[in-house]
Parts: sequence; C-alpha cells; structure tokens
Amino acid sequence: AGLSTGQRVVTVQKGPLYRVRGSHITLWCKVSGYQGPAEQNFQWSIYLPSAPEREVQIVSTLDPSFPYAIYTQRVRSRGIYVERVQGDAVLLHITELQDRDAGEYECHTPNTDERYFGSYSAKTNLSVIADTLSASMAPQVLTHTEGDMVELTCEVSKSTAQHTHLSVGWYHLQGAGHHRAEEVLTLSKDFVLRPGPSYARRFLAGDVQLNKIGNTTYKLSIRGAEPSDQGQLYCEAAEWIEDPDETWKDISRKQTGRTSLAVMSQGGRDLSVDVAAAESSLSEGDTLQLHCMVGAQKSSSRHFQVLWLLNGVEVARVDPHGVLIWEDEYEERAKLGQLRAFKQSNTVYVLTIYEVGLKDNGTYHCSVSEVKTPGDCHSIQSNLSSGIQVDVKPIGYRMHLSMSTSTPQVMAGDALILLCEVRGATSPVSVQWWHLPPQHMGPRVLVATMERDGTLSLGSAYRDGGTRGSLRLEKASSGAFTLVIPNTLDEGDGRQYGCKVTEWSRGQSWTEEGETAVTVSSMAGLNLRAVLRSRIATVRYGQSFELVCQVSANYTLEEVPMSVGWLFQPSPPTGQYHELVRVFPSGTVAWGAAQPHFQGKVQLTKAATSFRLHIHNAVAADEGTYQCEVEVWRRNTLPLGQSAATARSNAVGIKVVLPESKLRVATKESSVEIAGGADTAIECRIVFTQNNSQFAITWYFLPPPPADATPLQIVKADYSSILEYGAEFSSPAQKSRFLSQRVSSNVFWLQILSADPRDQGRYYCVVEEWLWLVDSWYKLGEGASGRTTLEFKLPGEQMRELQLEKTNRSISAREGEEVTLHCLLQGAPLPTTHLSATWFREEEKGHIRPLLTLHRDGAIEYPQENLAGRLHLRRPSAGDFSLTLPSVEEGDAGVYHCQVQEWQQQSEGKDWALQALAHSGYTQLTTIPP
Repeated sequence: AGLSTGQRVVTVQKGPLYRVRGSHITLWCKVSGYQGPAEQNFQWSIYLPSAPEREVQIVSTLDPSFPYAIYTQRVRSRGIYVERVQGDAVLLHITELQDRDAGEYECHTPNTDERYFGSYSAKTNLSVIADTLSASMAPQVLTHTEGDMVELTCEVSKSTAQHTHLSVGWYHLQGAGHHRAEEVLTLSKDFVLRPGPSYARRFLAGDVQLNKIGNTTYKLSIRGAEPSDQGQLYCEAAEWIEDPDETWKDISRKQTGRTSLAVMSQGGRDLSVDVAAAESSLSEGDTLQLHCMVGAQKSSSRHFQVLWLLNGVEVARVDPHGVLIWEDEYEERAKLGQLRAFKQSNTVYVLTIYEVGLKDNGTYHCSVSEVKTPGDCHSIQSNLSSGIQVDVKPIGYRMHLSMSTSTPQVMAGDALILLCEVRGATSPVSVQWWHLPPQHMGPRVLVATMERDGTLSLGSAYRDGGTRGSLRLEKASSGAFTLVIPNTLDEGDGRQYGCKVTEWSRGQSWTEEGETAVTVSSMAGLNLRAVLRSRIATVRYGQSFELVCQVSANYTLEEVPMSVGWLFQPSPPTGQYHELVRVFPSGTVAWGAAQPHFQGKVQLTKAATSFRLHIHNAVAADEGTYQCEVEVWRRNTLPLGQSAATARSNAVGIKVVLPESKLRVATKESSVEIAGGADTAIECRIVFTQNNSQFAITWYFLPPPPADATPLQIVKADYSSILEYGAEFSSPAQKSRFLSQRVSSNVFWLQILSADPRDQGRYYCVVEEWLWLVDSWYKLGEGASGRTTLEFKLPGEQMRELQLEKTNRSISAREGEEVTLHCLLQGAPLPTTHLSATWFREEEKGHIRPLLTLHRDGAIEYPQENLAGRLHLRRPSAGDFSLTLPSVEEGDAGVYHCQVQEWQQQSEGKDWALQALAHSGYTQLTTIPP
C-alpha cells in the first residue's frame, strides 16, 4: 500500500524460520514493480551471528564467481542452488542444512530500472535446531488368521524447544518386493484422523483405529484382518512448525522398521507362504537375512517341511523336527560359518548368508509342504512363496568420486586447493594426485600420493619446497582428501588436475578417477570489476546513507593487496571527479583536499571484497555522483610498486532533499477602516508549523485601484530578526512609521504609525519557514497570507468636497528641458485648515511610486533621496501644488497624478484630523531624446 507504479519491491519468506540440522530446506524470494527484462537476477548472501555486519556471498543467478570460498564447493556440487520458479521468483535450496548455515539471509536483485526507486533487497532470519524427533517399533514377524485382531504400537517422541506439532501415520507395503506404500491411517498435526483410500470403508465402520496411549505410544488396531492386509507395516512420524506467515512446515520425518504380517485363510487346510528380506540390495560382504512365514490354522499341531530355493535350485531344507540339510555346494560354506538356516517357530523359518558374494544374486523362494507325521514322505498340501529378488553388487560399485577445486581461476603466485571426495567406500583407500600441464604431450605428471596407511610421498617435480612451497595433503574425513599447492609458478601450473582413488578388499581392488580444470593467469587476465550500489538514491538532510563497492574478478580476491578510492562529483556537475579518500592495503587512509567537509563525517569499512562508505548527516554539499576505484597488486609483493590492475565502478547518484514543510498561513481576507493620523496594525497569523522552525516575514503593499499595481516590499524581517526595507519605504520617515513586530510565537504585526491617505491599499505578508539542519539554516517553504484592505474614514459632519482640476493631459518634453505638471485646487481653502499633497508616478509593469509629500506643516519629504534636487513644488499660490522637473531625463517618463488632503485641528492642543481628500487628473509624460 502506498507504492507508486514502477517502484521496485523485493519480498523474501518471512522469518524467523526454524529448520532441522541435516534437512533439505528452501527459502523463497520474489520481486515486483520492476522495469527491464521479465527474467530478473537474484543474489543470496548471509550475515552470520558471529559477524552480523559482514556480508558473506552465497550464490547468484548472474555471476558464477559470486560465492565466497566457504560456499564455492557446496554451490558447485549443488548442495546449495537456486531454482527459478518464474522470471521474478526463485527458491534457494540448501540440501543438507548445517549449524553454520544459521544467520540473516539477504535476497538482492540487481537494478534493471531507469533509476533507483524502491527496495532492492529483503532479509529473513534462519535458525538451525537439533533434530530431536524419534520413531521406533520393535520388528516382528506376525501370522494371523483371517478375521483376527491385529495390533501394532509405535513410540514417537520429540524434545524441540520451539512449539511444534506431531503427525503419526501407518503405511502398508504388499508382498515381499518394494512397492509403493499405501496409507492406512494417520493422525494429522491438527489432531484429525485421516484414512488411506483402501482403508476408508473399514475406518468408517470402526474396524481400523489409531489411539494414543500415554505421552509417546500410538497403537494401530485392525479388527477383522483380511488377506489384503498381508505384507509389511511401518510407522512414520513428522514434526511440524508454524512459520511467521501462518503456514505449517514439516521440519523432520522418521520411519520405523517394518513388521511382516501374514494373514491365512480360514477355509480348509490351505497354506499361505510369504518371504521377506530385511534388505534386498546388497554389496559384496554384506549380510542377507530372509524370513519365510507360514500361515495356517492351528499351526502348532501341524507338521511342515521347508525348502529354500535360489533361482529354482534347492539351497537347504528344514524337516518338521528342525533338522537342517544343505545342498552339496552350500555345505562347505555352512561349515565355514558363512551360511545359517534354522526354524525360529513352527511358522517362521530364517535363512542367513554372511558375506554375500556375486554368486548369491538371484530370486529366492520358500516352499512349504505339510505332512501328516514328521517322518511321512507324502505331503498333504504344499505352497510356494512369491519370489524376492536379491541384488548383490561388487564391493566397489558404491564408491563414487568427485573432484573439485575452490580455486578454479588463480593468478600466478596464488595457492591451488584441490578436493577429492570419495563416497561409498567401505575399506581403506589410497589416493594419487596428478597434473597434465598445458601443451604437454607426454604422460601425466605425478604430484603426490597418500597410501592406505596414511604414508605421503611427492612426485619428483614437487619435492623442491622452495619453488611452489611445501605441499600439504590433508584428510578431513574418511572420504575427503585435500591437496594444497601454496604457490603457483606460472601459467604452466594450470590445465587439468586429477585424483585416482583405489579401494582394496579380499585381495581385490577397485579404482575411480576424477579430474578438474584450473586456470593460472597472469595479472593481465585478471578481468577486475567494481560495482557500486546504494540502497537509497534520495536522502533527507541529516540522514545517513551508505555506498557499497563490490569487487570481483575471474578468480578469488581474498588476501590480495587491494586499495579503494572513493570519488565524488558535486551536483551540478563540474566536469571532473574529486578523490574524497583512498584506503591502501596497509590500512593507511589518505584524504583528498578538494572536498574537506567529508573528513569528519565518513566511516570506512571493509569485509572481504566489499568496501563500504557510510556518510553521516547528509547535507546539500553531499549531493552528486559517486564512484569507487580499485587497484590490486600481486600477493607477497612488498613493498608495493606499480599496481597490477585497476577498475572503476559505475556511477551512483545521490540526491539530498529538505524535510517537507508543514507551514500553513491564515489566508482569510479582511479590512481595516481608520481615521486620518491614527495608528493601526495589520496581522499575519501562522496556523501550523514544525516546533523547531524559525520564520522570515516580508510585508507587501498593493496600492489601490485604478492602477493594476505590482506589490511593493515594505519591510522584511529574516529568521535572525534583521530588517530590510523596500526601496519605496527606505526613507527615515517611512522606516519610522512602518514597523514589523512579533507578538507571539505564531502572530506577527505590521505597525503603521500616523497613517495618512497615501497608506490606503491592500497589505499582506509572506512567511518563509527556516530550519537549522546539520551545518546551516535551510528554507523549507513559504506561504502568503490573505489581503487586509486599509481604508480611511472621513468625518461626515464637516465633510466638504475639495475641488481639484481633473483634466487628463499628455505632455512631450525633450530630455534636458524643464516641464511643469499641474495640480490646481479650485477655490480658496478654509483659513482654519492646512493642506498636504503627494505626487505619484506610475511606471511600466504597474509600479506606482510616491515621489514627494508636502506635509501640512510645509515640510517636504522625498521617499527617494536622489529626487530631492530634481523635483520642485514652487507653489505660486496656496492652492497650486504643481510639480516642476527642471531637467527632464529618460527615466522620468510615466503617468503622474497628485493627491491633496485637507486637515483641521478640532481644538487647541488636539490632534489634526483629515477632513477631505481629492485626486487630480492624470498627466502622461513622454520624453524625447535630444
């Protein structure tokens, strides 16, 4: 919610997640709101609890060299891999979860958008817990008559610290072979009983039940056994946990051993015979154990003779007394203790072959004949079991070898690490390592050998420890062998390496070989790359932001001497980048001189091949474009000389913006009516703002119609209360009459002292909001108030009308000539009154400026002091207020008019009051060049 179209959003499976050690787990990640190709790339990293700030790269859909060394082998062997569900969604698979896999996982999507906008990564936490689930059932061989009650019990327990649920189910396998198991009855994690399709009818009838007895015991009851129940039964338990997204996940499953069940028919004296093997797929030397189960009514009082057959040929027979007779070819093996057959009960017969060989491959049957008496040679009836196929593989068939390297591409001088992993070997093995150099036409070159007893030997070309260093052969486990060549010499140490593993047993040997390719390059083939990214492209003043410079090459860069320089180009661009700071391999930090303000606010960190520039308290000067530049040297080349390779990253732009202004100014229109000569005040009120803001107030005046006037600045009080008057109000007389005053935290007044008619018009304020951010004051915004109209009220009782000449004129005057503009009062003024007059000029763009004022006491005021010598009121008579310009200039052009006011003192010692006022006609003055 709240995201605009085109804003990238990365979502990862919600955590924390709890998964069991050794299990196969998945984590999903998807991206939406992106631009660019439909198939997006994904990169998975982990932040381990031991170093929560350090990013450890795991796997990428884009870059095969992305994994760090500790994950390289698991990624190559697909122990860890990414499954693409669709173009913008993937699953991270970890096939065998380890304790070291616990941590905070980050899914990052490289940018394909036109600009950085949105989120490019998401994180989730994964905890690895012990597998405490246990399920067990004593193996049995049961024989029941059709219609009997069959009861089996299964012990299930767990001790997980987290809140989990259990599900327990019973499954049935028909016959001796391996068939797909069918569900009998399951108690789900939600405590609901669910029968399998084949048992649904009998469950609804109450003949199939599952009951919990005590804390850990689950009992399956089958009332009225049927022939279809014959086969093998086992119990499966699963442990479930509820994830934060409210879905349930099975984190562990356990199966018990199998119980064999024979169900015999009730009718006549029919026999049922079944044969079962604990394990039918074996290796040479394993033990084969077969059970022959006889189903018959009242079996304890009947007499059976049992024959064991392999591929239809008799192996041994057991008579009703339990006497064992071996066929000739098996008798010698029986004497050596390799074979054993016995009667366990009247209905269970066992054949055991110790150390099976390839000759024991085939199909085994059990044939049962019933006789009246133990010595009788004539059988009453007989039956042959279904066959069970036993597959014996050579001892070496399970041995599989895989060879890999965590250093597939190295530079000359780097170490080679070769791993040879053997699985399935049951006896000690020897390992031989070899090398096939480039352009080498002869036999493979022996590198080293490790014998079965651990004895080590080196090939002749590798015995000189001074060139490649002392080779190390390590045996990490019974099947994991590592060869380390500390220093590669040159490209000749590349191409193919291989290992040959040999297993011995009983005088025989089996061999497996594997190989892997290695490239040893000079620094000229380094292919060094640097990618710069930022999680945010727009920051507010005072916030912090971080840039990450990820360095990669076509081989591992760990422990390679490396320096990183951070470059900056201010906004707007100046044409070149300045180096802010450079960190050398020794850890020495050198600061650039061009942008010194960064030095006190930058934090530099490094983790493996990832460099971070963290900038605190962003200001306007931090806005611009950033790059990183990386240099590398060969290992063990001190002192550092000329670098071997250099790479410069992409550019990342950072924009620094101001906080949003919250300012609101009252905009209601109002009017004020006063008598001449009185004081008044215009109000400016702030409705809402931030608590810590300061304000600058500018007052404006709009002259009355008819002119289409442009606002005139009266006075501005900045956030420090410093005053600045406008040009028309800058005379001492005007400054003394117009005062800006702060009445309260949110109310300002414009005081107008001794107001006179020329002050008539509309007034308003413009409020600027200023805020101190980090290093200076910044303007966040501004707002204008509503207009307040100031009008003069004339006393109505003594009102009389002044008569001024209203004729409009147009005059042309050549520059330098004298011109007089007329303003004539018609009729004589009263002897008890005084007159005042003001001349105005309207210029281009509607500006109306007062030129001079004749006060009632005869004093003349020039708002613009430079006009004092150029404008004259000669007043040949009391009612003549004509204006003379002795020497016309080009800038004198405009429309002139005068305003005359009549004042009278009410009584001795009282104030003078305005009695009347009048405007003259308009005179258009046009100037002509000389």
